[in-house]
Amino acid sequence: MNVFYIVANPEKEGAADTEKEIVDYLHSRGAKAVCQNWQDLLGGRYTQPSQVPEDTECVITIGGDGTLIQAARDLAGRGIPFVGVNRGHLGYLTQVSHREDMLSMLDALLEGKYTLERRMMLEGRILRAGKIVAGDIALNEIVISRRDMLKPLHFRLLVNGEFLNDYTADGMIFATPTGSTAYNLSAGGPIIAPGARMMVLTPICSHALNARSIVLPAEDQLTIQVPEEGHMLAFDGNLAGELYRGDQIFIQQSIVETILVQLKKISFLQNLSNKMIGV
Repeated sequence: MNVFYIVANPEKEGAADTEKEIVDYLHSRGAKAVCQNWQDLLGGRYTQPSQVPEDTECVITIGGDGTLIQAARDLAGRGIPFVGVNRGHLGYLTQVSHREDMLSMLDALLEGKYTLERRMMLEGRILRAGKIVAGDIALNEIVISRRDMLKPLHFRLLVNGEFLNDYTADGMIFATPTGSTAYNLSAGGPIIAPGARMMVLTPICSHALNARSIVLPAEDQLTIQVPEEGHMLAFDGNLAGELYRGDQIFIQQSIVETILVQLKKISFLQNLSNKMIGV
């Protein structure tokens, strides 16, 4: 790799200094590095696709997992690998955080000492009165949640057109393997190896004793029927809008993938253990 695009989250402490250090180091090694121009961003994006040069070989994000996820969604379909420098909290997706690790990461990228891992994404669409009114993709999860704090949601779930269950809960998480260590984990859902191809469905504070997480093949197509007002839909934490009586939500595996650079030669389970104990 020799051409890089840098996305530094300005809300993260030290991100600007880290960006300068990365750019200076890449330039000293004869590489090309272009930085995100935050003033030209439109519509709440982290990254404006038109600003990213066509010859970009890697996007380096500086922030937390959220920074990498948002940049990946903004640049979905470009086929550019991502690698993250952690300036956030746990950082399951970001690769490095300490200065010495960061310079080693840059050397590995420049010298081709890495592997690429493809992560599945989910696609969701809202159907209202026979028309698609909204849609988006998610690297971590799509979530149905309630608008009113004290009012539970009621919705019906179908898998490949067949009835599965009627739910009464605070919401439902539809997670990818990548997202299994995010909101899904906090809600009591299972952890799945990130390279797997499947979907995890985890109810949020279900009002039934028998409601548990369900793991389905990535090829399955989900339909959620909304019988009443008060539902909200979000993609990776970004609110898509309010749902209305009679709306249907369709969720399936996206044809778009996120490509992540992998540098550390440790297993997913070892990385997970390190994050859990704060290594």
